[in-house]
Amino acid sequence: MEVFVQQLINGITLGSIYGLIAIGYTMVFGIIGMVNFAHGDVFMVSAFVALIALLILTTWLGMSSVALALLIVLVVAMVFTSLVNWVIERIAYRPLRGSFRLAPLISAIGMSIFLSNFVQVTQGPRNKPIPPLLRDVIVVMHGDYDVTVSYRQLIIWGVTAVLLAIFWYLVSKTALGRAQRACEQDQKMAALVGIDVDRTISITFVIGAALAAVAGTMYLMYYGVVSFSDGFVPGIKAFTAAVLGGIGSLPGAVIGGLLIGLIETMWSAYFSIDYKDVAAFSILAITLIFLPQGLLGRPEVEKV
Repeated sequence: MEVFVQQLINGITLGSIYGLIAIGYTMVFGIIGMVNFAHGDVFMVSAFVALIALLILTTWLGMSSVALALLIVLVVAMVFTSLVNWVIERIAYRPLRGSFRLAPLISAIGMSIFLSNFVQVTQGPRNKPIPPLLRDVIVVMHGDYDVTVSYRQLIIWGVTAVLLAIFWYLVSKTALGRAQRACEQDQKMAALVGIDVDRTISITFVIGAALAAVAGTMYLMYYGVVSFSDGFVPGIKAFTAAVLGGIGSLPGAVIGGLLIGLIETMWSAYFSIDYKDVAAFSILAITLIFLPQGLLGRPEVEKV
C-alpha cells in the first residue's frame, strides 16, 4: 500500500510536468492544425535558461533566498523562451502556413534538430546539474516504507493547478480566447470579422512557450539535472498526453499528462522499468481505437 501511494504522488508530479508541455501542443494544433514537434526542444531550452539564470543568481550574485531565486528564474525563463518561440513562429512556420500540409511539419522537425544541436554545441553534451533545492519532505504515511511528499512536488502541483485555471479563464472568458476559438473554427471568416489572425497565432505560440518554460523550470528543480537530449522524449510523451486527453482541450491535455505520468510510475513500481514507455504508448493506442477523439476531445466535423 505504501509503495502504491508513493508512486501515486510521484506519478501526479511527473504528469503535471507533461501536462504543462502538452497544453502548448494542444493550443497550437487547435488553432492552425499543426503539430509543433519543436515544442519539446523549446521545453529543453527553457530548462537550460533556468539553469543559467539560477547559477548566475546563486553563484555569481550570492542570492540566498531560494524562493526569490526560483521566482526570478521562472520569470526569466518564461520571457526568454517566449521570445524564442515567437521568432520560430515568424521564421519557420508563418511563411509555410499556406503551403502543403507536410511543409510546416518538416520545418518543425528541422527546428527541433536545430535547437537540440545548438544547445549541444553551446552547452556541451554532458548532463548539467544544479545544487539540490528544497530537500525537505513531509511524511504523510508511516509504515515499513514511509510515504513522503516533498516541497518540490507541492510546488509543481500548485503551479500546474494555478496555470490551468488561469489559461482556462483566458481561453473561455477573454477577447483573446474568443479570437483563438474563432481562428480554430475558420481563419478566413475570423479575418473577415476583424480578428488579426497572425497576431492571435503568434500570441498562442508565446503562451505555449511560457507554459513550456514553467515545465522546464519545474523539471530542473525536481530532477536537478538537464541535458541537451531532454527535449525529445518528454516532448513526445507530452504530445501523447495531448492526444490521449483530446487534442484541442486544455483540461484534456492536463488529464492526459497525469495519466501518462501515473502509467509510467505504476508500471515502474510493479513491472520492468524497461517497458514503461511501451506501456504508456500501448494505453494510448488502445484508447484511440475505442475513442479516436481522445478522452475530452470533440469529434471532428468535416466542413462541406
